[in-house]
Amino acid sequence: MSTIRYVAIGDSFTEGVGDERPDGSVRGWADLVAEGWARSSGAAIEYANLAIRGKLVWPIVEEQLEPALALRPTHLSFNGGGNDMLRPRTAISHVADAFSRVLARCDEEGVRVILLSGANPSPHLPMSRLIQRRGDELSAEVVARVEDRPDVVRALNWPDTELSAAAYWSDDRLHMNARGHHRVAARVLDALGETVPEGWWSLPAGAARRSGGLAYYRQHVGPWVQRRLTGRSSGDGRAAKYGAWTTVEPRA
Repeated sequence: MSTIRYVAIGDSFTEGVGDERPDGSVRGWADLVAEGWARSSGAAIEYANLAIRGKLVWPIVEEQLEPALALRPTHLSFNGGGNDMLRPRTAISHVADAFSRVLARCDEEGVRVILLSGANPSPHLPMSRLIQRRGDELSAEVVARVEDRPDVVRALNWPDTELSAAAYWSDDRLHMNARGHHRVAARVLDALGETVPEGWWSLPAGAARRSGGLAYYRQHVGPWVQRRLTGRSSGDGRAAKYGAWTTVEPRA
């Protein structure tokens, strides 16, 4: 059996923000997929993750896609558009075009695409109706782009109403916590036809840790607005956490 070489590209969702290790580094669903895939197949896989938080969808494509393909992967996962959705003037069709670009380049290179939609945070956020509507539109348009492509692995998280529950989200309400990342990883492994480790679909809920009112706006919304006003991104100056192959061994 040939070695699986899996590379992930995207933004904070794929980088793993919200699923922090004790040392402050992030893990996330893509790391978990690599671990679960190796465990299920019983063989080591090669894994890279070029995702960087704060990226809009087209910068993801322009900055991460070609370096990812240069690694000569067998599989590439892609998600983006969550940051674009928060900008009402951005056309949904323009975001969906990025998915078509990724698919076309992967076809040219013979790489199998793992396509994800992000989880839906709208019930807990300001402007929830706008985010819900734009997320619904983006999800529908992306699915339409691949409806005649059974070879594309689909892991669609936006329609998962359980994943929208507060217990799956971190204190900022915008990024999933460890529980949410495990559920997404379970969906990807299931879509790949691999065995999902016991409990990953719904880990026990952790202790509630949720600020509200003015504290929430001061800690989370205010800094986001400030970055928008100054043209900065939470990913400025950050490098990919796994820019080259790392070997993931099967383990219990």
